Amino acid sequence: MTITAGVDVGTGAVKAALFEVNGDETKWLARQVLRVRQRDPLQLAEEAYDDCLAQAGLKRDDVAYVATTGEGETVPFHTGHFYSMTTHARGALYLDKQAQSVLDVGALHGRAILIDDRGKVLTYKMTSQCASGSGQFLENIARYLGIAQDEIGPLSRKADDPEKVSSICAVLAETDVINMVSRSISTENILKGIHLSMAGRLARLLKAIKAGDGVVMVTGGLAMDEGLVGALREELEGQKTTVEIRSHEDSIYAGAIGAALWGAFRYDKLAKLDALPMAS
Repeated sequence: MTITAGVDVGTGAVKAALFEVNGDETKWLARQVLRVRQRDPLQLAEEAYDDCLAQAGLKRDDVAYVATTGEGETVPFHTGHFYSMTTHARGALYLDKQAQSVLDVGALHGRAILIDDRGKVLTYKMTSQCASGSGQFLENIARYLGIAQDEIGPLSRKADDPEKVSSICAVLAETDVINMVSRSISTENILKGIHLSMAGRLARLLKAIKAGDGVVMVTGGLAMDEGLVGALREELEGQKTTVEIRSHEDSIYAGAIGAALWGAFRYDKLAKLDALPMAS
C-alpha cells in the first residue's frame, strides 16, 4: 500500500488530492480546492495539501510521493513533477473509464487531448493564451456584468436569443460584450453567445486531434460551467458527430488526481529499481 498526493497549481485555483494505492486498486482519501484570487499559489498549495492530510488523519511522513503539476514545479515539498496534459489525461480516465479524449478548459486556455485506454497522450491541440475561450475571459465578463461566477452557467441556460462573440482575441471580445450591453442584449443571451463561441473553438480542437467519436471528458475549472458544457453538446449535435460530451462533479480535480496516480506509478517503478541486485 502506498499513499501518494497530487497538487495541481493552476492560474485560477490550486487543487490537491490524496490517494491510497495498492496495485491496481485506488482509494481517494481526501481532496481540496482553493481559489487563488491574488493570493500566493505556493502558500495555497501548502494549505491545500495540509488540509488533505488533516481530512485523512495523516502526517506528511505517511505520504510516499507528492507529485505536482501545472505551475507547481517550485512547490518546496514536492517529490516529482508531471506535465499537466499528462495528469489531466490520467485524471479524466480515472473519473470516466470510457473517456477517449479530454477537453481541459482552464483559466488561460482550452486544450483537446486524444488518449489511449491507459491515459497516455497520443496528440493534442490548444488555443492561444489570448483567446476569448478561457476561464479568465469569462471571469472578466462576469465582473463587468455584475454577476457571480457560479451564476454564469445557469443564466446562460436561460437564453432565448444568444448573440455570439465574433472576435477570437479576448480584448476585442470584451469590446463586443460592451457593445451588446449598450444595445440592451440580455445578460442571459450575452453569456450563451459567449459559450457558443467558445464551444465552436473547442469543437474545432476536437476535430484537429481527430477525436472522431466516443466519450470526451471535460476537465479543468470550466468543466463545472453547465452553460459551456451544454453549448458544447449543442455545437457537436449540430455538426452531427457521435462525440459524447461528459463532465464530472470532480472534474476540477483531474490534474491533481492524475498527478497522484502517476506519482504512485513512478514510486513503484523506483522501488523496483532499488530492489534490483547491484551488478558485481
